[in-house]
Amino acid sequence: MNSKALFDQVSLQCSRVTTHSYSTSFSLGIRFLSSDIRNSIYSIYGFVRFADEIVDTFHNYPKRDLLIEFKRDTHKAIDDGISLNPILNSFQHTVNEYNIDRKLIDTFLKSMEMDLDDQEYNQEKYEEYILGSAEVVGLMCLKVFTLGDESLYRKLTPFAMKLGSAFQKVNFLRDVQDDFENLGRNYFPNVDLQILDDHSKKMIEQDIEDDFQIGLEGIKQLPKRARLGVYLAYVYYRGLLRKIRRTPGSTIRQKRIRIPNTGKFTLFVASYIRHNVGLL
Repeated sequence: MNSKALFDQVSLQCSRVTTHSYSTSFSLGIRFLSSDIRNSIYSIYGFVRFADEIVDTFHNYPKRDLLIEFKRDTHKAIDDGISLNPILNSFQHTVNEYNIDRKLIDTFLKSMEMDLDDQEYNQEKYEEYILGSAEVVGLMCLKVFTLGDESLYRKLTPFAMKLGSAFQKVNFLRDVQDDFENLGRNYFPNVDLQILDDHSKKMIEQDIEDDFQIGLEGIKQLPKRARLGVYLAYVYYRGLLRKIRRTPGSTIRQKRIRIPNTGKFTLFVASYIRHNVGLL
């Protein structure tokens, strides 16, 4: 193995470790993707996770400067085909291999930039944020899932966007306490999170259900290489939404809703069986 190949392997390992360290659920889902695309999804997740960390956790550091530098380094890595930042080196390899549109990357980073400022979101800003923070991430992954088949990519684009939207909106509900109390964020337009009354909560939940229904139709049309892994992520987030629906708004404001690891494995085993007997 030449030195560059070894460096690329080390870079990929960093993306894999990042995924496993930050997300048990996504890690399990990725394991059920075909081996020929698994590493590329690790690379996308590592990139997204690092950008999100800048705006969510680096409070004692110049977050705006760090994000500007991260964006500059991202484009340089893609242009040069290499970066000494292993996460970006891994990501650029996937971007260049699958010809991922730079507009998707910039739209994602724009949403990360929106998180630098405390703000109340109106409907337009809400939709803009979800587009960048979730829908385009789904499209980056779809580029990998379709292996360059542009016709299939275009066909599945609206479904991938709805699925990404559903995942993000579930995250918003799950993370209400941290987002609102600690980060000063309220993504939901015209919703008072200090109250989060049952009517507002049910409206948000129904909106997510509608996104999930459309997203599931897309999952059924995914190539076999990607279908099970994405379906497992879908099942986990639907399970999380069901738990949120059973939880009063006042409780959601006080603690983060979780599915314990034992519950995740139970969901995944049932989903694996359902998929393999052709019920999906």
